[in-house]
Amino acid sequence: CVDWRLSRLLTGNYVRSARQMDWLAVRNGELLALASEHFDVFLTVDGNLAFQQPVTSIPIAVIVLRGKTSRLKDLEPLVPSILKAIKDAKPGIVQFISS
Repeated sequence: CVDWRLSRLLTGNYVRSARQMDWLAVRNGELLALASEHFDVFLTVDGNLAFQQPVTSIPIAVIVLRGKTSRLKDLEPLVPSILKAIKDAKPGIVQFISS
């Protein structure tokens, strides 16, 4: 659900959306497991994901964005915090970034 254009602002990182990976039909729990095979960090605007999935048992860090909305204009101000969170990310840990 994260606007793919946000990836342009996450310079220095290899960023792909679920759509780009052809994972749109994959459900959250399976999506995290699949993403952990290819990536170190999972970025989402789904605040419930961290509570609905066994994040601590999956070897991927999760960053939940809490913007005013999930629109790009509301997520852009979070970019400096996102970049820092990516750098500090630890597998099995959920970080929340709010505007």
